[in-house]
Amino acid sequence: MPITTPFEEHTDRYDDWFDRHEAAHESELAALRAEFPATDPDPAVEIGVGTGRFAAPLGVGLGVDPAPAMLARAADRGVWPIRGVAEALPLRDDGVALALLVTTICFVDDLDRTLAEAARVLRPGGTLLVGFVDRDSPLGERYREKRAENPFYRDATFVSVPELLDALDRAGFEAPSVAQTLFTDPAALDGPDRVENGWGDGSFVVVAAETTA
Repeated sequence: MPITTPFEEHTDRYDDWFDRHEAAHESELAALRAEFPATDPDPAVEIGVGTGRFAAPLGVGLGVDPAPAMLARAADRGVWPIRGVAEALPLRDDGVALALLVTTICFVDDLDRTLAEAARVLRPGGTLLVGFVDRDSPLGERYREKRAENPFYRDATFVSVPELLDALDRAGFEAPSVAQTLFTDPAALDGPDRVENGWGDGSFVVVAAETTA
């Protein structure tokens, strides 16, 4: 079953995090933009859209999420809301040019099935962007240590970059590219952090991969 209760009960708390950590949010958006396709992808969908904090500024018009309260916020930000789960997307085959998964993979029930569904709905040569907190990063370690205190991460399953790359390979994705940011504690940033290629130093990682053309 999808993890929806904390997102339904603490929607304001979820949304407020981005207001209180604006520099961190801008850093994450910059890392995602660094891995965006060169040509504007249309249509595009965010899987696990939440309140639309990433889809809206990135111009992603469709958002899938199992939590109605989150979808309502996303709709307020101009994202077309679609209720559904990552493992069984209510979208047709080969229907989108880009699929976005941001801070979502730690909440899905089945990572392999989620990536297989993303591959199914993407057009040949389409792009999947996965943004997440690396399990092995300082922020990932802190989230795991304090997960009992956080209603969102209490039941989360964090993954490392190598684990995600292996899962993408199993799902048939090709040519992965990786960017990273948040080299500093999000609460300590007084402006957007830098974005670099690769992983291992930044806590927020973006992996871009393509379906077979």
